[in-house]
Amino acid sequence: MLEGNNMEDDQMPFGDAEFADNAEQRCACILLLDTSGSMQGDAIDELNKGLAAFGRELADDRLAAKRVDIAVLTFGGKVETVCQFGAVETFQPPLLSAKGGTPMGEAVERGLDLLEARKSQYRENGISYYRPWIFAITDGAPTDKWERAARRIAEGEHRKQFAFYAVGVDQADMDMLGELSVRTPLRLNGLAFAELFRWLSSSLSSVSRSNPGEAVPLENPAAPGGWATVD
Repeated sequence: MLEGNNMEDDQMPFGDAEFADNAEQRCACILLLDTSGSMQGDAIDELNKGLAAFGRELADDRLAAKRVDIAVLTFGGKVETVCQFGAVETFQPPLLSAKGGTPMGEAVERGLDLLEARKSQYRENGISYYRPWIFAITDGAPTDKWERAARRIAEGEHRKQFAFYAVGVDQADMDMLGELSVRTPLRLNGLAFAELFRWLSSSLSSVSRSNPGEAVPLENPAAPGGWATVD
C-alpha cells in the first residue's frame, strides 16, 4: 500500500507576508510536466484538462487550499517554471502547449533546486512542512543527460528529503524512468490524466489533514480500475 509523507526532520522560527497571512504547515508538491513535441494533440489537451481539474478539486478542500503548496515546471524544448511555489488558493493552472525536445534531466535538477529554496523559506519563517512530493510525467526519454539527476533523487530519497514519483505516458522509456526513480515508475492507462490528477489531489488532501509524522495510507493507483499499471 502506498503511504503519504511524514514530516521532515530539519525544520526550525517570521518575515514574509505570504507566511504571515498563512502560517499553516505545508505539503509541497512540484509537478514536472513533459511538454515536448510528442505530447501534441490529445495528450497535451488531456494534460491541460487534468491540471485544471486538479486545481479546482484542491481549492474545494478548504484546509488543503491553505496547506498544499504547488509549483509547476515544464520541459519541452527548454525548462520553464510556469508556476512558482504558492498555496493552492493562489494557484492558476497554466495552459500548456507542446514543442521541442525533452530536457528531463535539467527539469529534475531545476525542480530539486526550487524545492530546496522553498524549504529554506519555510524554515526562515517558522513553517512546518511534510516531506514534499515531486511528480514527473513524461511520454518519452530525456534528450539531455539525466544521470546526475538520478543520483540526486536517490540521495534525497535516502535522506527522506522528498518523495519522487515518475509516470510514463504512451511510449515513455519505462526502463530509464526506473533508473531515474528509486520508486517503481507507473504507466498511465491511456490518457487518464483526469483520473491521475484526481488521485493526486485526493492524496495531497489526505496528507494535509494528517498529523506530523503520521503515515497516511493512499489508494493504490495500479489496483484494478486505477489510472496506472506497473510494467
